[in-house]
Amino acid sequence: MNTSLLDLGERVWPVLLFLVLIQVVADLCDEAGLFDVSAHVAARVAGGSRIALFLLFVALATVSTWVLSIDTTAVLLAPIGLAMAAELGLSALPFAFASIWLANSASLLLPVSNLTNLLAQDRLGLGGAEFVRETWVPQLAVLVVVVGVLVIRHRRELRGSYAVPTGLPAYDQVLLWLAVVVVVLFGPAVVLGLPAWVVAGIATVVLVAGFVVRRREVVHPSRLVRLVPWSVLGFAIALFVVVDLLVEHSSGLLSSVFGSGSSLADLARLAGVSTVLANVVNNLPAYLVVEPFADGSARLVTALVAVNVGPMLLAWGSLANLLWLRACRTRGLPVSMVRFGLEGLLVVPLAVAAGVLAVWLT
Repeated sequence: MNTSLLDLGERVWPVLLFLVLIQVVADLCDEAGLFDVSAHVAARVAGGSRIALFLLFVALATVSTWVLSIDTTAVLLAPIGLAMAAELGLSALPFAFASIWLANSASLLLPVSNLTNLLAQDRLGLGGAEFVRETWVPQLAVLVVVVGVLVIRHRRELRGSYAVPTGLPAYDQVLLWLAVVVVVLFGPAVVLGLPAWVVAGIATVVLVAGFVVRRREVVHPSRLVRLVPWSVLGFAIALFVVVDLLVEHSSGLLSSVFGSGSSLADLARLAGVSTVLANVVNNLPAYLVVEPFADGSARLVTALVAVNVGPMLLAWGSLANLLWLRACRTRGLPVSMVRFGLEGLLVVPLAVAAGVLAVWLT
């Protein structure tokens, strides 16, 4: 068992280090005004069309999730969407649910989009570009369904126009463009094969250096330490250990539950069980339980579809859900857990099914 835990530690330390570093990168991008200015630029580019603005926000949320991970969209972009809707006199609900649905469902494409992806990439032994080749088709299928459901669900609120804002929020041009460069280069660097934690480390050093020159108080060491998600780190470490022991001692039972094979029926079974598990116990431990029984790329990508896209029914299905609910309440848009689950029922079965079908067809 000691050897098993040592092997586990060797495998997960890059994932946990990436988790710490990406929190700093996302916060400094926010401090540079990247999300706020991007949302206001979208409002001007849309030219007063509500549906055009919404689709631009969807694109922003998708890219944010791909490059800066699921939690960034839920924690940082969602409040920007709510503030922008209030400023323009628009309904906040379409932007609120777009941010959380895309935080979860757009987290399939890149290894850095979700911690589960980093673990899957390690399991498959794939480089960044190879990982994208495995995930881009199911990611596209899921996004088509999610965006379609969003537009149909909120079609009344998305009709009509709004007064186009004439100005942008105050920002430091140097820091803003530095953040833009970091985000633009982040994804390609990972795809080209650099380890995610190395890319996040370089991005952190670049952004911290920029803030040292322009706004030193933002990167005071005590503030940077507070950005580290200590409770999440502790929770993740405990989960890794507990799940490792669980799988070790219950492999026979779990194997019968998850099944085997790569037929459409086999993949649907794996996805269905994994989706339920992700909602009940959270997506990260669900992935860790499923992984040993998801041999081969088709089954492992199916598991990712389930645990990344599926946990939008129960609030604790992903950490991003809980962070999003808190952010909405803080900004005067309380969403009950019941409402969250009922809205999720509109999209989860269709999105997971589309992703599984795409995996099977490819």
